[in-house]
Amino acid sequence: MSTSSTQAAKLLILGGTGQFDQSPLLSSLADHYELVVARTIEEALDYLRHQNVDAVLSGTADFLPLERAVVSQLSAALLNTMSQGVCIVDASSRVLWQNRAMAEVSPAVVEEVRRHADKALAQFKASELGPPGSPGRTRRFSAQDEGRFYEVAVSPLTDGTDPTRINQVAVVIWDVSSSRRLQQKLDAIDQAGQELVRLEAESLAKLNVQQRLRLLEERIIRYTRGLLNFENFGIWLLDRGTGRLQLVLSDGFPSWVADVEIYASGEGNGITGYVAATGQSYICADTSRDPRYIMGIEKARSSLTVPLRLQDAVIGVLNVESPRPGDFGEDDRQFAEIFGRYIALATNILDLLVVERYTSVGKVASNVAGEIEEPLSDIVSQASGLIEENIGNDDLRNRLHAIIDQVTAIRQTVRQVAQSPTTILGRRQIRNVQRDPGMADKRVLLADDDATILNDLNDLLSRYGCVVETAKDGAEATAMVRSRDYDLGLSDIRMPHATGDDIFAAARTRSAKTPVILMTGFGYDPNHSIFRARQEGVFGVLFKPFKVEQVLEVVRKALIPAQA
Repeated sequence: MSTSSTQAAKLLILGGTGQFDQSPLLSSLADHYELVVARTIEEALDYLRHQNVDAVLSGTADFLPLERAVVSQLSAALLNTMSQGVCIVDASSRVLWQNRAMAEVSPAVVEEVRRHADKALAQFKASELGPPGSPGRTRRFSAQDEGRFYEVAVSPLTDGTDPTRINQVAVVIWDVSSSRRLQQKLDAIDQAGQELVRLEAESLAKLNVQQRLRLLEERIIRYTRGLLNFENFGIWLLDRGTGRLQLVLSDGFPSWVADVEIYASGEGNGITGYVAATGQSYICADTSRDPRYIMGIEKARSSLTVPLRLQDAVIGVLNVESPRPGDFGEDDRQFAEIFGRYIALATNILDLLVVERYTSVGKVASNVAGEIEEPLSDIVSQASGLIEENIGNDDLRNRLHAIIDQVTAIRQTVRQVAQSPTTILGRRQIRNVQRDPGMADKRVLLADDDATILNDLNDLLSRYGCVVETAKDGAEATAMVRSRDYDLGLSDIRMPHATGDDIFAAARTRSAKTPVILMTGFGYDPNHSIFRARQEGVFGVLFKPFKVEQVLEVVRKALIPAQA
């Protein structure tokens, strides 16, 4: 035998003035329902606020007031669950009602809301409102206080009997601080990207390679620190031959960091080596708990590391550190990745861009376009993804479209380039050359695997009195510089068997006073000789095709101090 029981439905009875006290209806209902009696509307509402009922019984006179009160109570409950602040302001700027979120807004912002409500009310009274839902029925304002930003929308509350009579307005306010900071960072990336990859031939033409490096360094530091709010950062570039990561630019890092040997490896080379090896960004929320972390700045507590990508290859790493734990989030990672692509582009353009050719014949070599096309496409892809994720945020989407427009402008500029012959411009125009006292009898090692450049430079320098010895590849040049002393080494960066960087190192090993000038044409500099030129003491860099005056100027400057 089994037993079952059912719980009686709950019936709320609004008794008004005791009209149901002696009613036989109550006795009948009590047999079927769990009765709850409320004497007043306020008592009924209080019960409904905390308990559920299946039905409500009330007199005719109480029903409509109770219905309105229930609807009002439900509306207030709904409004109190909203994250936006909502309030009603009258013609005297008094806040008649507000929801819970509005009550938490600072007094300074409430004052701005009242001021905007008063302004909007005056505008509503002075103009045609238009039908419901039309733009004329809403006024939008902005407010801010202590680093937080708000958007404010004000709409009129009309009298049901007279639609033209407006004595109150409804105000909705929402916090847009997060999207505003997002927009500010996008602005920073947009501005930094324009500065880093802008092809300003006229302004750069007068700068030597060290000055160009310094200009690029200043720009990267200014935007990384000032706009992205990254306080301590370093840029490591990858030596493709050895796999070693070499610090080429930093701000806030101690000098000894440059001497730490880090290789692109998933294990044993810290977070920087891991990111270079895997191509995956890495957020270290707490350095004391992360076994991969290798100390950078003193008392670092968190770090953000992203790869520098050029086409499909990782060419380096951007590492940012903070003395505060958990200082980097997903937004920081995303923006650092986009900014990192600009840095990779800027460093590669510095390697590839021959300003002398641009100013002399008005063109840049066509393979610059091939080198940067895919990185530019990656920037467009990431920006397009953010546009899709932020539908409804017009300001943010406009900034993202600006980044895409900027990339389009870069593409249009670079597509105008054309290849010029790799020779010495203006050599055949020189007449009646006489020996130069500053260059006469100076022993010069000339190394280049391009026979045209080698022969042209040999002829030019010999006519000015230099004693020139030539090497057609890196191995031959390295052997020569190790076996005898030279007053000057003039070497191409990219050669078979050994690079200009190797020749420079060999010359420094034999004599720290021997000046070395590096030459480069187009193509990626795998050992970053150009980037390290200023740091390690390379006397100068010549970009092919160079003009006679440029060669003679840098050679004289290198040789004359040796004469003193």
